[in-house]
Amino acid sequence: MESETITYLEMRSPAPLRPKAFPQPPPAVREVLPKDGQLNQALYKLVGADWSWTDKLPWTERQWRDYAEADNLRTFVAFIAGATAGYYELSRDEASDVEIAIFGIAPGFTGRGLGGALLTHALQQAWSMSPGRVWLHTCNFDHPAALPNYLARGMTIYKTETNPPV
Repeated sequence: MESETITYLEMRSPAPLRPKAFPQPPPAVREVLPKDGQLNQALYKLVGADWSWTDKLPWTERQWRDYAEADNLRTFVAFIAGATAGYYELSRDEASDVEIAIFGIAPGFTGRGLGGALLTHALQQAWSMSPGRVWLHTCNFDHPAALPNYLARGMTIYKTETNPPV
């Protein structure tokens, strides 16, 4: 079993953002309103299935509802021809930083140039919330293009940690 390496990245201003445009035709990216715990749960399972996202799988319906409906969380979904192509969640903390809490492309839509463009969208939305910084974390079990994508958009690594195999 492989060790998990977690990489933390941040942007301290929008200036370093190197945007990437959506391929044509672009997806429709919409914020989920009204907030919906069941939808967040379904999105998490859809996007995370191939990447061993398991930390939220045991959550109850109530936990999902409380999480998704929290004032500090915003969820955005990308649609192509009516199908869910990807999604992200933005979470504002007490220090007014914004975390890209979840970011991912749905199975069947990877490798189409959506990742860089959807991350650009997420970073622009995060900066529209006037944070002190925007940050996220990824790990070596995520899609192999995740870390290169974050770096290509202008994010910088500020910490890494390695956890032993479980």
